[in-house]
Amino acid sequence: MQHMEHPFYSLSKKPETSVRRYEHNGNWLEITPSVKGLATIYDKDILIYCISQIVAKVRRGEEITSPRVRINSRDLLIFTNRGTSGRDYMALIEALDRLEGTRIRTNIITGDEEQIDGFGLIDASSIRRKHGLDGRLLWCEVKLSDWVFNAIRAHEVLTLHRDYFRLRKPIERRVYELARKHCGQQDSWRIGLGLLLKKSGSQSPEKRFRQMIRHLAEHDHLPDYSVSFNAETDVVTFTNRGSMSAALPSSSWSGPLDPEVYHEAREAAPSWDVHYLESEWRNWCGREEIAPKAPERHFLRFCKSWYEKRGRA
Repeated sequence: MQHMEHPFYSLSKKPETSVRRYEHNGNWLEITPSVKGLATIYDKDILIYCISQIVAKVRRGEEITSPRVRINSRDLLIFTNRGTSGRDYMALIEALDRLEGTRIRTNIITGDEEQIDGFGLIDASSIRRKHGLDGRLLWCEVKLSDWVFNAIRAHEVLTLHRDYFRLRKPIERRVYELARKHCGQQDSWRIGLGLLLKKSGSQSPEKRFRQMIRHLAEHDHLPDYSVSFNAETDVVTFTNRGSMSAALPSSSWSGPLDPEVYHEAREAAPSWDVHYLESEWRNWCGREEIAPKAPERHFLRFCKSWYEKRGRA
């Protein structure tokens, strides 16, 4: 969700090697690229695929203990709607280099303390390729950063429409991400053009950005959300197409919890009302359409994450 909220990735197809800084509502992040350039929004496809593999295991009730993900290179390329030629495999290696080389430094405010952390988009990668003339990739292994891995374990992940990978323009992908994060399953979401430009991370002047948004609204082909632009007020409106229901289910799991789990929940989130947390947890499961196979353990992880992000009540 944080990757959707903030502009971590370059929207340019040309290498960006300058340091970026983004500030909003007291939060800031500084992004330092490697000599090979800042990770692009297309490089992010690798991260999305890795996260999807871990989330699938979580939803099957499997215990996730390692941030390492081994992926079949061909499966990744097909999943992200790419070709499978030798050039596509080489582009995959270059993308891993940019992801590994891009460094993030950001502040995290908890209570009255400010924590400043630095990390990479991924910590390491390993590649195996067939020896010989074709030299095709066999598989890749990616070690996610602790920041990304902890966000997955805390269920701070949103699904994307499969047609996201069919969006060819970087600005289309970025605008869809922001709509998915802020509009979600609501009927609609409105945002001023200036703030949308800031959140997008686009380096285009506002005049050019306005033209891109006007063009996007005219063609109106984003998945999940219809886009309209009011040129007089400079306001962009995203409307749920109905492919993502605006009516939220109360929960996708309605069974009772073991009474003994409430004591552990109080220890995981001291000062918080456990029944309030249970209600929040059930609503979250409904929004994400999750039916946990180990609900008590799932609930305790939710409580721990809730407390880590919000502190004492």
